Amino acid sequence: MGKIIVLDTNVLLHDPKSIFAFPDDEVVIPAIVLEEIDSKKRLADELGRNARSVSRLLDKIKEDGKLHSGIILDTGGIIRVELNHRNFAQIQEMFGEITNDHRIIAVALNYHNEQNLLPEEERQSVVLVSKDVLMRIKADVLGLEAKDYVSDPNIQESDRYLGFFNMQVHPSIIDEFYNQRFLTINNLQLRQRFNPHEFIILKDEMGTTKSALLKVNAQATKLEPLFLSNDPVWGMTPRNAQQRMALELLLNDDVPLVTLTGKAGTGKTLLALAAGLMKVEDERKYKKLLIARPVVPMGKDIGYLPGEKDEKLRPWMQPIYDNLEFLFDTKKSGDIDKILMGLGSIHVEALTYIRGRSIPGQFIIIDEAQNLTSHEIKTIVSRVGEGSKIVLVGDPEQIDHPYLDSMSNGLTNIVEKFKQEQLSGHITLEKGERSKLAQLAADLL
Repeated sequence: MGKIIVLDTNVLLHDPKSIFAFPDDEVVIPAIVLEEIDSKKRLADELGRNARSVSRLLDKIKEDGKLHSGIILDTGGIIRVELNHRNFAQIQEMFGEITNDHRIIAVALNYHNEQNLLPEEERQSVVLVSKDVLMRIKADVLGLEAKDYVSDPNIQESDRYLGFFNMQVHPSIIDEFYNQRFLTINNLQLRQRFNPHEFIILKDEMGTTKSALLKVNAQATKLEPLFLSNDPVWGMTPRNAQQRMALELLLNDDVPLVTLTGKAGTGKTLLALAAGLMKVEDERKYKKLLIARPVVPMGKDIGYLPGEKDEKLRPWMQPIYDNLEFLFDTKKSGDIDKILMGLGSIHVEALTYIRGRSIPGQFIIIDEAQNLTSHEIKTIVSRVGEGSKIVLVGDPEQIDHPYLDSMSNGLTNIVEKFKQEQLSGHITLEKGERSKLAQLAADLL
């Protein structure tokens, strides 16, 4: 017997197709959820788009029956809009004020109480599904089962793809690699599967310092040496193995999609900028270097800003300018603006202006990509034209978006979906290089 799933508003706003994610269950949408979705439909951002998508989906579903009576979906489940379970007495006694969240919890609680009156063999479990942590806690206090909505349950925190791993091997294998300059994966007789452009650090199982850094080729058939040396890239020398791996991917023209994740201070954005400058200014491989980041504030929004578009965007884009000032070694305030104006090939923009564009022949860097939804990531990557390379940079542990977390954001999703593709590569940078204080703060706080 299926469960009764009561959906919170934030689940539908996060993923409009979540109503189809519970086959064989009865999905209940409280009436107040429709009111909250209606209040979001005029927004011009992702929330507004999802609110309109939910409205269109429900409008199409109601062609097959009455939503308040329940409609059987193609997935085998049932969807209904609930109008009757509105007894707030127990909620008001516990929490006092009746808010929209409490109204949604009340629907789940009344269903739960109703099921408890039935014979045990006829009862259905009632589950409140919400992305609001405190709402799930309140439901638990009331004895309700509550869980988070995970759009892709296959992605688990414990097996998040790093892009590299360490392997203990017999020293003869390391010697064989240095003699032949490659290793076939079949010769290693390993059970695990390698992904294209994955990196492996071979270490001597005997405990000596003998080691080797290798990468998997695009066909995932053999292990090859890195083609880059430790030479500086636009003044940047890799300080650890993961930074060297990142530059290997960033400077490889055969890998048009690169994703870099890691804690603050690991050098993600700086490495991407250095590689972009080399490819655009030195090698002339790409016509432009386009750098963009989402306009999502950390903490309280500073409100409307005066001036023209560039002046309004400057506070949001300042971290990018800080990195460019470091790479160009500017001495005075305003020098970087003169340099960028003189070069004409470097553009810093907000992601708001990318939708609808086709971007050929450019090196594109998307900073703070962890604040993007899967749909927004799809929108951006699908803009990439012929001869372009896109680099997605971010820290999944630093989410400023109210409806995303470390596993449901678009950056984590694209890393997992593309890890077996020949056109993409990923590296998680682990060691902070900004300063000892920054590394300590990232680890302890």
